[in-house]
Amino acid sequence: MVQSSGARERREAHEADGEAQREVAAGEPAEALRGNGAGAAEGDTKASGAEGQGGPHEGSGQNGAAPSAPLESLSLRDEPIPRAPLPPVSGPWRSYKEILAGLAQRVLDAQRPIRILQALRWDAEVEEQFLRSKQRELPRVSYSEDLGFDPEAKLREIEEILRDAERELGKRDRLGQILRTTADEYRQVVRMLMGRGTKTFYTLSRELYGSPKDKLPDGKTSVRDMGFVLYDLLTAIGGERLGPPQQREITAEMAAIELNARFDRFFGGASIRVQVDDSLLADAAAGSDYVKIRSGAMFSRSDVDILEAHEGWVHVATSLNGQAQPVARWLAKGPPRTTAVQEGLAVLVEILTFRSTPRRAKKLNDRILAVDKAEDGASFLDVFEWYRTEGYEEEECFQNARRVFRGGLLEGGAPFTKDACYCKGIVLNYAFMRAAIQHDRAMLIPFLFVGKVAHEDVPILYAHVTDGIVRPPPYLPPMFDDMNGLAIWICYSSFFSRLGGTAIAEHYGRMLDH
Repeated sequence: MVQSSGARERREAHEADGEAQREVAAGEPAEALRGNGAGAAEGDTKASGAEGQGGPHEGSGQNGAAPSAPLESLSLRDEPIPRAPLPPVSGPWRSYKEILAGLAQRVLDAQRPIRILQALRWDAEVEEQFLRSKQRELPRVSYSEDLGFDPEAKLREIEEILRDAERELGKRDRLGQILRTTADEYRQVVRMLMGRGTKTFYTLSRELYGSPKDKLPDGKTSVRDMGFVLYDLLTAIGGERLGPPQQREITAEMAAIELNARFDRFFGGASIRVQVDDSLLADAAAGSDYVKIRSGAMFSRSDVDILEAHEGWVHVATSLNGQAQPVARWLAKGPPRTTAVQEGLAVLVEILTFRSTPRRAKKLNDRILAVDKAEDGASFLDVFEWYRTEGYEEEECFQNARRVFRGGLLEGGAPFTKDACYCKGIVLNYAFMRAAIQHDRAMLIPFLFVGKVAHEDVPILYAHVTDGIVRPPPYLPPMFDDMNGLAIWICYSSFFSRLGGTAIAEHYGRMLDH
């Protein structure tokens, strides 16, 4: 019998591994083949390999790549016909989707009581004490020992999920890898929260969220390098001369009414609540199906527009899109690995809709520099004073410095590094979209909104739309629903950056100086 080269390669690979049976060479086997014992040869009594109940997983195709059409890779002459999966030791057989959905639900359930920002809250008395000291003494901060869960028990629970996921899906299953990475990050988050107020907190924060010292994918530019460039550009812009003054005369209650009306139009049948909260520290925060606004905060019309896009169109929308997943349920919640994409998308949507302002952009960029200063030893007092020299009001200085030092060491050297993600996320999301358009993969861009994702997840998730494991995102900001305008914006921004814009701008600068 003449064998195809693919069949010979598969057989040689199995012989090298010492396996006595053959696998069906399909990157994603048909649903009936993904249950317990899927892919076993006719007459065998056990599932092949150690793939777990899910059977052969992704990467089992020729040269480790999934074929474009699973049936095309089935050669009935070269391979034995697979039979229906054997039932497990007890209970009925389970499909791959059932196994994956069950594990995903366990991850969701395990992370539910883990509330990072709640665990890092400072009591209101901390600010009062700091102001009474005339900003000369470090804030006196203590954290409740009660995290709302038993951390040791939670670690054991997550470790059990990780073992089961590897056993049932195998190490090479790409969706399984995303799920296990997500679960492992929740385990690291628990350890980070256990280390609040110590250097360990910072060490784990840096592992989870990154650092201003991290390099961008070019291997040369660091996040802090980008921050310094933007600092110079944004500081030079006279925001007060770019448009009419924005008066903050909208109360939290009025903003909530306006946003509720806007979200009703955008989300349609989904019930999204905007409510005023007197315990909130930030001006606003989004949850799975709600947005909270701080009681007593005052907003301008521009602020309300930004909240609509940032909190609603991105944070709430991706939560709802993730909740709509019947199998890939982990997408409903965001571990730290998804923070740069999430926050970067939210700010990028502000920019694309012309809702952001130079002051807003500078505030986000200053967070990078504040974290960088704290990493290098600046204390809470130093960062507070730096914010004051940048023109922030005293209350803003405290709030901004608190974001950097919550959970870390107030003396410096060990901050909470999450705030370095915002501007980093803008750059990386733009680069992802530009690459997708240039490589004729623009259909991947909306899947940045399919739930809480990291960039490396997107091609894998998109590949599982046809088999029903992943559902396309139902809620998208307008410019991502019809991407013609986005494509033109990216093309021209790339063109301008290659044109030698500095020299041309200097030409007009000399003209305007006359």
